[in-house]
Amino acid sequence: MINDQLYIEKILKGNTNAYATLVDKYKVMVYTLAFKMVQNKEEAEEVSQDTFIKVYKNLSKFKGESKFSTWVYKIAYRTCLDALKKRKNKYNTDTIDEVTINKIKTTEGILESIEKKERAVVIKQCMQDLPEDERTILWMFYFDELSLKEIINVTDFSEANVKVKLHRARKRLLTIVQRKVEPELINHYGRK
Repeated sequence: MINDQLYIEKILKGNTNAYATLVDKYKVMVYTLAFKMVQNKEEAEEVSQDTFIKVYKNLSKFKGESKFSTWVYKIAYRTCLDALKKRKNKYNTDTIDEVTINKIKTTEGILESIEKKERAVVIKQCMQDLPEDERTILWMFYFDELSLKEIINVTDFSEANVKVKLHRARKRLLTIVQRKVEPELINHYGRK
């Protein structure tokens, strides 16, 4: 973006106040990603600060080969991964074999019966049970609306790897949704 490039040039010429403008522009994006990945407010704030320190220190390395926002997102993503490695959280992983086409269709039917807002809440809650890499890629694709190319750029995964992870994450998410939501709906509608 031309606007970003103007600020980058000002910063590289010594105008550190121009950096505050870039931080303001991207702080919500960085914090949102960090919070979704590390799932802790304080740690997300720390990761955000670390990200902007890294962006500042490496600003001269930005060559404009991708959008500046993608470059910042990539640094934030890697900073989150570093934080997660330090913590070594373990996430619940269901086997993909549990998912069949029938289960997927049943779960999709269940989701259609839930109001749109409720559906988003249910999906976000169920996403918490996904492994971090799958949850993050789903989040990037559906909520941050990054293209496959941008996800590849951020994660450094191959196109095939991103597609496989998206496919697996969707299947695993549907299994989780079915396991969590179906009993609640049966109980809810069974009592009426």
